[in-house]
Amino acid sequence: MTISHDTFTFVADLVRRRSAILLEPGKEYLVESRLLPLAREAGASGVDQFVAQLRANPSPARTAVVVEALTTNETSWFRDVAPFDALRRHIVPELRAGGLGRLRVWSAACSTGQEAYSIAMTLQEVLVPTVAVEITATDLNEQVLERARSGTYTQLEVNRGLPAPTLVRHFQRHGSGWQVSDELRRWITFRQHNLLDVPPPGGPFDVVFLRNVLIYFDLPTKRAVLERVRAALRPGGYLVLGAAETTIGVHDDYERVVLDRATVYRTAGGRAAAAAPAAAPTTAATATAASLAAARSTLAGVPARPAPAAVPPRPVLPTPARPAGSVFAPTSTRGAGLT
Repeated sequence: MTISHDTFTFVADLVRRRSAILLEPGKEYLVESRLLPLAREAGASGVDQFVAQLRANPSPARTAVVVEALTTNETSWFRDVAPFDALRRHIVPELRAGGLGRLRVWSAACSTGQEAYSIAMTLQEVLVPTVAVEITATDLNEQVLERARSGTYTQLEVNRGLPAPTLVRHFQRHGSGWQVSDELRRWITFRQHNLLDVPPPGGPFDVVFLRNVLIYFDLPTKRAVLERVRAALRPGGYLVLGAAETTIGVHDDYERVVLDRATVYRTAGGRAAAAAPAAAPTTAATATAASLAAARSTLAGVPARPAPAAVPPRPVLPTPARPAGSVFAPTSTRGAGLT
C-alpha cells in the first residue's frame, strides 16, 4: 500500500526541519518501509494512520523515533577502500613529516560506527605509539550511536567489507557476534550532533570524513555544512567526501587533491601549501642578466664554422670559466608538497 501524498509531505517536512535531509517526491517507498515497523508497534493499521496519530498528538519522543528511522544511512567497513588507502599512504605520512604529535579526525554522520572504527584500524597500522589519536564520531541518531559505542556487530555485519585478518586482530568474540577491541574503542568519542550546528568538541581536526551525506541536502544546506566543516578543520586539513560528492561549485575554500584512486579536498594553509618558496621579484637588472645568460649559454654550445680549404682555421679562443656561485646556475622551485 502506498502512503498518501499528505502523509509524505508531512513526514518530509518534519525530517527536513529536524535533520536538513531532503526527501524528494519518489521516496514514498522509503518512508513507508522505514515507518511501517513503527506503525505496527503502535497498533496502527498502516503508516497513514500512524502519522495521523502523530499529528493529532505530537510527542517529542515519538517524533524523534520517526526522524531517526528516516536518517539511518547505509554503512560498511572500509567503504570504497580508496579513501582509507589515501589516508594510509599519503595523508598520514604528510602529517607525520610536519611533526605530527596528535592526530584529530572527525567522522561525521558515522551511523553505527563502521567508518569510525575503520579509520581507527587504518591509523593503528601506520602510526607510531608516540602519536596520540583522537577520533570524534558524530550522528544525529542517538539510537545508532548507542550501537556504535558498544562496538558490537553481528556476523553478517562484520562480513560486509572486513577482511578476516583484520577481524582477528581487532575484534574478539562477543556471544554470537564480535566486539571491537577496547584499545580502538578508547580512541573514539561518539557524540550526538547536527551538521548544521557548531562543530563538535575535539577540533581543530586534521581530517574530516563526511562521506555520502551531502547527496541528501539541497545546495544551500550543502554550502552551510561545508562552511561549518571548514571552520572545524585546521589550515591544510583534509576533507574526505563520498565518490559522488564534491565541493566544486558549492564552496570555494577547498582545493581538490587526487591521491591515487581517491579524490579529497584540502583547506588553504598548512605544510603542503607553504612548502613552495615564494618567487623572487623580477627587476630590469635581473631580466637583463637572465637574457645575457641565455645568449651566452646558446653561443657556447655552437661549434665553430669550418674554414675554407687551404686557409688555416682561426684559432678558437677559450671560453672564460663560469664563476662559482654564478647567478645563472639553475635552481629548483619545486615544492615539497604531495605529488
